[in-house]
Amino acid sequence: MLQVKNLNITHKKDLRMLLQDFSCVLNAGDKAVIIGEEGDGKSTLLKWIYSPDLIDGYAEAAGERIVGGERLAYLPQELPGEYAGKTIYEFFAEEPAFYERTPKELGRIARDFNVSGDFFYGEQLMGTLSGGEKVKAQLMRLLLSEPTVLLLDEPSNDIDVETLEWMEKMICGWEHILLFISHDETLIENTANLVIHMEQIRRKTRPRHTIARLPYRRYLEERQNQFEKQEQQAMEEQREKKLRDEKFRRIYQSVDHAQAVISRQSPGKARLLKKKMHAVKSMERRFEREDREMTERPEEENAIYFRLGDKSAAVPAGKRVIDFSLDRLCAPQEGRVLAQNIRLLVRGPEKVCIVGENGAGKTTLLRQMAEELLGREDIHAEYMPQNYEELLDLTLTPVDYLDASGEKEERTRIRTYLGALKYTADEMNHPMAQLSGGQKAKVLLLKMSLSGANVLLLDEPTRNFSPLSGPVIRRMLAEFPGAVISISHDRKFMDEVCSRVYRLTETGLRLERE
Repeated sequence: MLQVKNLNITHKKDLRMLLQDFSCVLNAGDKAVIIGEEGDGKSTLLKWIYSPDLIDGYAEAAGERIVGGERLAYLPQELPGEYAGKTIYEFFAEEPAFYERTPKELGRIARDFNVSGDFFYGEQLMGTLSGGEKVKAQLMRLLLSEPTVLLLDEPSNDIDVETLEWMEKMICGWEHILLFISHDETLIENTANLVIHMEQIRRKTRPRHTIARLPYRRYLEERQNQFEKQEQQAMEEQREKKLRDEKFRRIYQSVDHAQAVISRQSPGKARLLKKKMHAVKSMERRFEREDREMTERPEEENAIYFRLGDKSAAVPAGKRVIDFSLDRLCAPQEGRVLAQNIRLLVRGPEKVCIVGENGAGKTTLLRQMAEELLGREDIHAEYMPQNYEELLDLTLTPVDYLDASGEKEERTRIRTYLGALKYTADEMNHPMAQLSGGQKAKVLLLKMSLSGANVLLLDEPTRNFSPLSGPVIRRMLAEFPGAVISISHDRKFMDEVCSRVYRLTETGLRLERE
């Protein structure tokens, strides 16, 4: 059993409370997902549960954490920097349980994760692995220690579809406690049996949380039904209040007028009117008490929305956006050949997605396409890398990063856009190093929108957005009037946005769906 009692978490910089009076009990067999908008504190909660000192640098927490005899294992959202310079073998060698496993057991784990049997002994540096390979390596190391509580922050990030499907089976078959954060709605729908929903309402001034022992889709449906009923009841009570207040106003005015005009020669009538006004005042106080008990309009933290590109970003249907050919695709540092005979033709406002196994070279391929397209003058291309730090200066605030002119009007416009993306005034002034992955992704999407780009190259564009924001991001990209060339393992993204899906193999790009 894992238990949290009366937990309060406050952000140190802006004193915003992320969580208030949070209590939860997780038992064996629970597969709990934490959902919420970007920056609402999901990763902070997961870190605190694993080890409270992980959040000491930026948040204060007070509460009780009861672990008992459970063995906790934690997967962070990004590979910790101290491991980047280690080889794969050195990374696994630091786990004592690695030496207790037989070659047969290691081989089984490697097959489960769709990697070669000698992966554990690789000399490649961890920092040079693809995003998906980093996630796989960390998960494999966690499982070697046979934990009874798995705490996973975005375990589905960057891993290929085949491993995603294995992960779904692993989670469903997990007999112990599992608590995870994920952007992948399909994974959540297929695995979670308990939902922890974190929200920031009233303009991000008040935290609210909901714990529901329900599958994710059913939770959303029941939440929506409850909100609709509450909205209907609140509106009905408001209508009744309006009629009641109008009736009361007429009574009050009648008595008040009678008191004003009554003759001093009629003290008996004056006393009666005084008593009547006293009764009217009592009625007013009773109505005020009833009003305080009225059903409130439901409050919901709305997902973000802004339009990505306007009519000026439209690409004519026949225009050749890219006709890319490459004899050999090689790994950047090793020089190893990853694929051969690659060709991709994209015309007009097509939305193309490239999939493939982790380590197949998708990111390397997209970077080479970006180099070609970013230099073109007949189109305006923008590139969103998998690692946001390739483009972001994390010491800058979002406003400073997006401000190209330094003019007051532009900074005001940027703040307006950031507000629409659910940034608070304080968050707009935070260095981006202190922002969540989803908040950094919003900055890059906003930069693309402000730039007037008509061609977008996106490496895992939905990877850090909450499942609540995911549908909005997909709709934005589907409605984008220009061309999109993307890498993704997000199954809903492929279905709802992409007109064609290619698989990168050793022999080139193979059309998988159109």
